[in-house]
Amino acid sequence: MTLSGNIALVTGGSLGIGRATVMALANRGADVAFTYLGYRREKSEVSDLVSAVEKTGRRCLAVESDVSAFGEAQNVVSTLTAEFGGLHILVNNAGITRDGVVWKMDEEQWDAVIDTNLKGCFNYIREVSPIFREQKRGKIVNISSINGMRGKFGQANYSASKAGVIGLT
Repeated sequence: MTLSGNIALVTGGSLGIGRATVMALANRGADVAFTYLGYRREKSEVSDLVSAVEKTGRRCLAVESDVSAFGEAQNVVSTLTAEFGGLHILVNNAGITRDGVVWKMDEEQWDAVIDTNLKGCFNYIREVSPIFREQKRGKIVNISSINGMRGKFGQANYSASKAGVIGLT
């Protein structure tokens, strides 16, 4: 399948599944933007990914951003659409874990996971929906986890957030 002429945004695109997704989209012809957290990534790793995408002949934009911040989602989408002239595909990939049994988990651990994994999806879906409605086209892919369906000991917060992402899809 060719994605030529499409513009994609991948949250949490600098490593792991996100990085592979960025490259897969570029290899299929899409211009790609991705978000990353600066404190988790060395600038050279981000630059290397941008270079790898550009070697495919596609444009690439890396934006340092916290997906849990509603205003940052607005800024990322605005920056992307101004730079590339549109948006057609959103991949909500950003996610974190803060494992611990629920009776030892503090509120900060719970909130960090819910805010990143669930609210982060909402923030970006909320921001791209008007664009996709106006264009009468757009695709949203929410990356989830088997633990959102079956749960895992010590991951009540993670499982709750990933079950919510499945529900948003």
